[in-house]
Amino acid sequence: MQYWLMKTEPDTYSWDDLVLDTAKKGGEEWSGVRNYEARNNMRKMQMGDLIFIYHSVGDKEIVGIATVVATAHPDSSDDSRKWDCVDIAAVEPVQKIFSLDDAKAAPVLAQMALVTRGRLSVQPVTKKEWDYIFAQI
Repeated sequence: MQYWLMKTEPDTYSWDDLVLDTAKKGGEEWSGVRNYEARNNMRKMQMGDLIFIYHSVGDKEIVGIATVVATAHPDSSDDSRKWDCVDIAAVEPVQKIFSLDDAKAAPVLAQMALVTRGRLSVQPVTKKEWDYIFAQI
């Protein structure tokens, strides 16, 4: 199992939107990513991998946990066919919000991509990082 963090702008597509799409359709295509490193990270994802969903605008915080329900496939919003995406489904909201400030204040997370690579929209999370954050939420 691998762990990930995916960023979304809540005014564009929020945790609540993912929850609704999961209830209606069983998940949602994580389309529209136009960064090669983020795309390549999605290509590494496997069924059942767990994902922190992070609102990247406003309060900048982890708001829920999702899972991969379909591995990398062509992004339906891309006519060039060079961009891939995965489908994800909501698993559960966090009980306690975990903010970017919380991450920056935790020495164990000093090397986490969320702290060091702020703009990367799809990023790996180590088991150690996942376990630390999961214990906080």
